[in-house]
Amino acid sequence: MPYVVADPCVKCKYTDCVTVCPVDCFHEGENMLVIDPDECIDCGACVPECPAEAIFLDEDLPGKWHGYIKINADLASKWPVLTEQREPMAGADAEKTRENKVGEISHQPGAGD
Repeated sequence: MPYVVADPCVKCKYTDCVTVCPVDCFHEGENMLVIDPDECIDCGACVPECPAEAIFLDEDLPGKWHGYIKINADLASKWPVLTEQREPMAGADAEKTRENKVGEISHQPGAGD
């Protein structure tokens, strides 16, 4: 049961979570992070570190964000690993509470490490 990054991360991209991950399962896109479900060891260390409260155990993911399970799996295989903390995106504090951002996900990879 891996953890999943959901809607609140889109256009925020806080990276506090990546520094505590013991297995480097976070992958960076242009405007969000995802978790590789095959690498995640379900430790939960990332959950309290996320200022956007965007990380959920897959079985606890709110129904409205169920599609993020597939999004994380698909994009993790295409995006580079990120293990270093970076500044969040401009406007992240306002974006973390805005909902229904799935259509705004950029499929472009981020820089990674």
